[in-house]
Amino acid sequence: MTVTGPTVRAAAAPCRIFRLHLASRGVPGAMLAIGACAVALRVILHWNPSGTGPGARIFPLLIGAGAAAIVGIVARSPFGEAERATGHRLVALRLLSAPTLAVLAIAALAAGSAGAHLEYGVLGLVRDVGGLVGVALVVSVVTGGTLSWLGPLSLWATSAYAINQRWTTPLLWPDRPPHDGGAALCATVVFVFGLGLLTMRGARDSVDD
Repeated sequence: MTVTGPTVRAAAAPCRIFRLHLASRGVPGAMLAIGACAVALRVILHWNPSGTGPGARIFPLLIGAGAAAIVGIVARSPFGEAERATGHRLVALRLLSAPTLAVLAIAALAAGSAGAHLEYGVLGLVRDVGGLVGVALVVSVVTGGTLSWLGPLSLWATSAYAINQRWTTPLLWPDRPPHDGGAALCATVVFVFGLGLLTMRGARDSVDD
């Protein structure tokens, strides 16, 4: 039995809607920006192949914060209220799009660090960037997608200070070793909370809304 005509179109419709949703957020351009972050990470690791010194942790973490900020920025809808009136599909699209872009960001940074010495390794990268994405999503809902970069970069600055001061709180998970269960739990909770908040409410269009 061959499936043709309206059945094929009906099966393809969700994929097309998802692609259009990503395109409306500027995800293709965001992926180019994330790719640039991966290249920047590669350059940083090349300059410091031994992975030693005060910048071995702080500068790669800054690149991760930048990639997370991009995920938060593209969460913003260019259509505002008109899009929010389209129904329940928008909730599902948000639930799919943000994790998809987060996974792509982590994969790009992991590829950029391949073959080089990345302190805390890929496990730390997944934890740090995932938590930073959660922070970016929370800020995008509260202040708007265009200002969501404030969250990851603020956490990066605080974490950089904590690293230098040798703080040990899991609330600043980038400061903790990759196998720290408390730090992983904090990063996971922040990501899930940010994703849930974005899914249900969407990113704010602007600070004045």
